[in-house]
Amino acid sequence: MKIKPYGDTLDDGKIQLSFTLPVKNDAKGHEAAKEIAKKMGLIDPNVVFSEAISEGFSFYVMYGIVAFHIESDDLVVEDIETPVLTREEIEMLIEEQIGRDVVFVGASTGTDAHTVGIDAIMNMKGFAGHYGLERYRNIKAYNLGSQISNEEFVLQAVKLKADVLLVSQTVTQKDVHLHNLVHLIELLEAEKLREHVIVIAGGARITHELAKELGYDAGFGPKKYAEDVASFAIQELIHRKKSR
Repeated sequence: MKIKPYGDTLDDGKIQLSFTLPVKNDAKGHEAAKEIAKKMGLIDPNVVFSEAISEGFSFYVMYGIVAFHIESDDLVVEDIETPVLTREEIEMLIEEQIGRDVVFVGASTGTDAHTVGIDAIMNMKGFAGHYGLERYRNIKAYNLGSQISNEEFVLQAVKLKADVLLVSQTVTQKDVHLHNLVHLIELLEAEKLREHVIVIAGGARITHELAKELGYDAGFGPKKYAEDVASFAIQELIHRKKSR
């Protein structure tokens, strides 16, 4: 199926983009923004909003048209294939297939001080009507909070005998979050722990494909809840148990 961006009418190819330039918000700044959009391949680019954000810096919102279609049938996406279960189904699965409490240890690691995501997954009240892992029977959930070094995270994982590690990362400048995620995997491998735990990354810009590339078992982005994470982790634990 051929698809193209949609703005005012189907297949008109119109898109919106925004960016900041180190220029004044004047006619020359507008022309610079339009020239950048043209070099990106946009047809008839127009500045629809601009604003000076500090001395010598301006923010631009633009519309333009792309001339191409893409073939959606040719797209290959790596996604989590395990079915999402209810809390009750997860609890029953642990009881019947694992026969003991499953330990989840989570944190926002490195310099990351953002805890909304990890709290939504782990804390009892959860988020948007989706209860967190602390409410699950047969799951022991330990939320270590924010700004936990990878070294401390690994120490706590060993101390608490973790089955599953949950790492929340907010996007940072210069991809610091990616370096931090890779560093954790390297630590686990150095301590010969990697194959003994399920490691899951989460965050606003985390995808399953990215997480797998970084050495994680799974990645969860926006609009994912405790049942999404637990469904994958528990079914993966059971799969590994049967494979041994």
